[in-house]
Order: sequence, then C-alpha cells, then structure tokens
Amino acid sequence: MENIETAILLMVVGMATVFVILLIVIYLGKLLISLVNKYAPEEVVPVKKEALRGAAPIPGNIIAAITAAVNVVTQGKGKVTKVEKL
Repeated sequence: MENIETAILLMVVGMATVFVILLIVIYLGKLLISLVNKYAPEEVVPVKKEALRGAAPIPGNIIAAITAAVNVVTQGKGKVTKVEKL
C-alpha cells in the first residue's frame, strides 16, 4: 500500500511541475510577443503602382468556358457573378 501512495504522490508532483512550467512558458511567450510588437513594429511595404491600375480584363472565351463549366457541374443551378485573376 505504501508503494501506491508513493507512486500517486510522485505522479501528482510531476504533473503539477509540468503544469507550472507550461504556465511560465505561456506567459513568457505573451510577454515576448508584446515586447516585440511594441519595440519592433512590422515594416510597411509600399504598394506597387501596377496593382492600383487594376487587373487586365479576362478574355470573353475564358469567361464563357468558366460559365459553361459551372452550368455543367451545378446542373444549371449555379451562376457566375464575378471572375477575378489571382
């Protein structure tokens, strides 16, 4: 009986130690994130002028092919409302 009590005590102490260490890691991580965000803000990347002009128009035959594919897959119930180039 003494061995089981010792084993349970050892297990509880080990689990408590792991829990405390994990809490320390979590709070140190939060502290590090807040310090980095405060003293080293993210660099602002300038926007390219090409992106502001807008994308080139998509040819009509490609839009027709996309529309036909959507009609076939959805059996005529789907509708293409917008096509954008990524």
